Amino acid sequence: MALPDSIAERARQGAKVRREVLGAAYVDAGKRRANAFTEHFIEFTQSQCWGNVWLREGLSHKTRSMLNVCMLAALARWHEFEVHVRGALNNGVTAEEIAEILLHTAVYAGIPIASEGFRRADAIIAQVAAEQKA
Repeated sequence: MALPDSIAERARQGAKVRREVLGAAYVDAGKRRANAFTEHFIEFTQSQCWGNVWLREGLSHKTRSMLNVCMLAALARWHEFEVHVRGALNNGVTAEEIAEILLHTAVYAGIPIASEGFRRADAIIAQVAAEQKA
């Protein structure tokens, strides 16, 4: 699939991918909190991140999610890590694969990072499981 030519079309398609990956509840909550100031960043990420990189054919959404979990843990960007653990689960990454990603992260980014990642991922995995039962 060729990338959309216009920024508006990238933003439109990016918003769709963002909703698919992160879930409607997360995206809708963000829209309710948005204001004229924060809308600039939402539009930017929808067109450039979600509507550009995530639309490329080179990697599956599952693979991109796995990379995000690893990178965000290594960078200790915990809020985004939690968001993307949920997104990874939405993209078919299993809890066992997330554990493997965090073990791999431990070797290259350190035990304390992986320890925090396991703690936070465990909570998100439990939340998602509870939501699926409800």
